[in-house]
Amino acid sequence: MPNLAPTANTPGLHVSKPFPSEPATASAVCHCGASTSAKGDAQVGALVAGWNANHGAAHGK
Repeated sequence: MPNLAPTANTPGLHVSKPFPSEPATASAVCHCGASTSAKGDAQVGALVAGWNANHGAAHGK
């Protein structure tokens, strides 16, 4: 499987939760240059909400 983590060349949001008993992890890189990561279900939920509100499709290139 290819590495799905976002980079400056391939911006985006990646969320992973391989097993229900493990915490979720996420990383995000926006085309505007912002980047962040999170570990834990609540923190990943907040990262996704922030990404949807402020990055990705929320603003133009």
